[in-house]
Amino acid sequence: MENGIFVGGGGEGYGDRQWLDLAYANRHGLIAGATGTGKTVTLQILAEGFSNAGVPVFLSDVKGDLSGLAAAGSAEFKLHGPFTERAATIGFSDYIYEAFPTTFWDLFGEQGHPIRTTVAEMGPLLISRLLELSEAQEGILNIAFRVADEEGLPLLDLKDLQALLVWVGENRETLSLRYGNIAVQSVGAIQRRLLVLENQGGAKLFGEPALELADIMRLREGGRGQINILAADTLMGSPRLYATFLLWLLSELFEELPEVGNPDKPKLVFFFDEAHLLFDDAPKALVDKVEQVARLIRSKGVGVYFITQNPDDVPEDILGQLGNRVQHALRAFTARDRKALRLAAETYRENPRFDIEEAIKQVGTGEAVTSMLQKKGVPGMAERTLIRPPSSQLGPLDPAARRAIIDASDLDLKYRKTVDRSSAYEMLQSRAEEAAKAAEEVERREEEAEMAEREYRAGRRYSGARVERSTSKPTRRSARDTSIGGALASAVVKELKGTTGRRIVRGILGGLFKGR
Repeated sequence: MENGIFVGGGGEGYGDRQWLDLAYANRHGLIAGATGTGKTVTLQILAEGFSNAGVPVFLSDVKGDLSGLAAAGSAEFKLHGPFTERAATIGFSDYIYEAFPTTFWDLFGEQGHPIRTTVAEMGPLLISRLLELSEAQEGILNIAFRVADEEGLPLLDLKDLQALLVWVGENRETLSLRYGNIAVQSVGAIQRRLLVLENQGGAKLFGEPALELADIMRLREGGRGQINILAADTLMGSPRLYATFLLWLLSELFEELPEVGNPDKPKLVFFFDEAHLLFDDAPKALVDKVEQVARLIRSKGVGVYFITQNPDDVPEDILGQLGNRVQHALRAFTARDRKALRLAAETYRENPRFDIEEAIKQVGTGEAVTSMLQKKGVPGMAERTLIRPPSSQLGPLDPAARRAIIDASDLDLKYRKTVDRSSAYEMLQSRAEEAAKAAEEVERREEEAEMAEREYRAGRRYSGARVERSTSKPTRRSARDTSIGGALASAVVKELKGTTGRRIVRGILGGLFKGR
C-alpha cells in the first residue's frame, strides 16, 4: 500500500497482510492485550511506520523499553525466531534495521528535556483532577483563577497559585459577596494537596519556558517525523500526574491546532499508554471532555491511540471512536475477564473463517487480532495477524547513548533552565510591601495626632506638624470604585485605619489591589 503502514501479515492459518491506511490514521485506534503479549512492540512498529511516513509521534515510555527507537536493531534479538525469519514469513521483503529520529522528554528533567506548562494553561478543571478536589474546593479554585484573570496576575508556577490562595483566604469575606461562600477550611485543603503534589515532584511540571507544540511536531532528516518519547517510568509513581499531563497535552493540541479536514496523513499521532489511568475515578465532566476532544481532534489532523490491557478500560462512547484496532491476547480467568473478552470480540467485524472470541484467547506473543479502517472509513474484517518485527532496537537504549542524543539536541539549551519571571507571587509580594509602608505611614500620623491632642489638652503649643480636619464633603465614587478592585481597596484602607491594620498588611498578600 503506497499510503499506509505495514502492520503484519500471515503464514499458514493467518489472514491477509494488514496495513494501516494513513488517510484514516487520524480516526484513532486501540492497542489492547494482557501484560507480556506484545503491546509495546506493536506501539514501536507503528511509531516507526508513522515516522517513515513523515508523521511526528508523541508517546510515553512506561517501562523504559521504547528508548530503543533511537538505535538500529540487530539480528541477535528474537521474536519467536529471528526477526528476519518473521519478516520472511509475513512477506516483509524490504525489512531493514535502522534508527529513528528521536527526542527525549522528562517532566523531572533527568532522562530528557524538561517539559513544562504553566498553571494558567492547565486551568482549574485539570488541576482539580490532579489534586482530587471536591466540588466545593474546585469552586474556590475557579474563583482564584477568575481573580487572577481580572487583576492581570500571571499564574505560572505552583508558588503563584499558593500565594493567590493565601490572599483569597485572607479576603474571603469580601470575595464571597461576589462569588459565593469561601470556606477557609477548603482553602487550607487545597493548599495541603498542593504541598503533596510539590513533594511528589509535581512542581517541576509548572513553570517556564513552557512547551511549544511546534517542538513536538517537527520533521527531521529525510523528511521523517520526529518521535517524541516521554520518560514515564518514574512518573508512573504519580499516576494521576501522568494522566493529567497527557490529557493537558491532548487538550492543548485540540485548542491550538487549526482545522485541516481530512488530510492524506495525520499531522501528529499521540499514543496514550496505560489509558485506564485517565478514566479511573474520573468525574463525568472530565470524561465528557475527553470524549469531545477525541471526537473533534481528528479534524485537526491528530490521531489518538489508546494502549491498555483491556478494552473495557475505555468508556464506551470513546471506544466507539477508535477505528483502527490491534487486539493482543486476553486471559479469561474470572467472570469479569470472560465478559470483557466477549465484549471485545463483539466490537470487531466478523470473519467467517474463525471465531473472534476464541482467537483473542489463543493468539500468542507477537500475534494479534487486527482490524483496520478501509476505504470510506469502513472497518476491515477481523484477521489473525503476525505483527511485523521492529527495525529499531528492541529494549532500552544505553544511558550514555541517550545522554548523547539529549545533549546534541538544539532543544537542550531552550528548555534546560527554568525562567522565573515576575508573576503573581512577585506582584502580590510587591503590593504587600507597598501596603505595609502605607500602614506604617498611617500609624505614624495617628501617633502624631495623638501626641498633638495630648499637648493641646495640656495647654502646650505643639511644634510638630499641624493637624487639620477636613470639612470638605466626600466626593462621588468613580466607576473604578464600584468594581471588585475598588471595593476591596476600600476595605483594605478601612482596615489600615483600624487596630488590625498592621497585622493585615504585614501578611505576604495583604495589598493585592493597592496601587493597581
